[in-house]
Amino acid sequence: MSDSSICILPRLQGVGGPTSFSKKMTAGLTRRGIRAHSDPLDPTTAAILVVAGTRRLDWLLAAKRRGIRIVQRLDGMNWVHRRRWTGLRHFLRSEVNNWILAVIRSRLADHIVYQSQFSRNWWQTRYGPTRASSEVIYNGADLNAYSPAGPADLPTSHLRLLVVEGHLDRGHIHELRHALELRTLLEQRLGKAVELTVAGDVPADVWEEVNRSYHGWITWKGVVKREDIPLLDRSSHLLFPVEINAACPNSVIEAMACGLPVVSFATGSLAELVDDEAGRVVPYGANYWKLEHGDVPALLEAAVEVLEARERYSRQARQRAERLFDSETMVEGYLQALLKEESAGRIKNL
Repeated sequence: MSDSSICILPRLQGVGGPTSFSKKMTAGLTRRGIRAHSDPLDPTTAAILVVAGTRRLDWLLAAKRRGIRIVQRLDGMNWVHRRRWTGLRHFLRSEVNNWILAVIRSRLADHIVYQSQFSRNWWQTRYGPTRASSEVIYNGADLNAYSPAGPADLPTSHLRLLVVEGHLDRGHIHELRHALELRTLLEQRLGKAVELTVAGDVPADVWEEVNRSYHGWITWKGVVKREDIPLLDRSSHLLFPVEINAACPNSVIEAMACGLPVVSFATGSLAELVDDEAGRVVPYGANYWKLEHGDVPALLEAAVEVLEARERYSRQARQRAERLFDSETMVEGYLQALLKEESAGRIKNL
């Protein structure tokens, strides 16, 4: 087993949670002396970690015939395309991707790691139980890199409301409107300027449409380098995660690690991640599965409450991240899931 390795599929690039996770896992395995790669045909492969799904089902079938353990990491599933028309290509791609995820989950995976209790409940409700064993492992952050300690530029003349998402395409413009309304209500309530800072991949036609119809203070940061996210978190007063039914957003975990309080709707995994320690999570106040407009005035009250005791919430956010969301704990959990106990021990002692 001294030359055993872990295959992580698919090979991911760009921005977004799956890419970030793959990089963290690769780095964590490397620190433990375990080689990570993306070639399932590599003869040293001891196990395969499928990050969501891969179109190369033939590779997984071949690996299964060779007795290689397959672990699937699952977040949520595509659903917005069934509530709002986003184009034929997007609809078909979303349906195909859901089918691939479901096939791997039901027929190929030996073990499934869900990113949250919400994610596990969603899959089991929609597709039923599987023969594969399963568990929940939360995403993690490097608690040294993501920390309240470090340079910051927290403004005193105004408030900064932060949105961090990997991608905010036209399918998510509904959620973005919640952030716009919250910014306006905060400014009116507090009597001081509020800057909405949006970091992520936002297509030009989306931000142009927003700028035409909305005249409040918005700063479009575009795609921010991963190493610059901690500075952005430390330089903001509140994080508002806009995605509805997010499975386990890295932006929320990284914000808490930096001591940035979170204010959000109680959809997806947000209630189990944030709790009342690291911010405030409020009922949506409408049917979010139908993408009805949420109760933004309730968000306003939560945001004001957090801002009035921000130092306490900031401290508690960091403490919660230390207890639950350390990336080293995450890597250890996946390593145990990937390898049988006796094999894991031999690999970790290389």
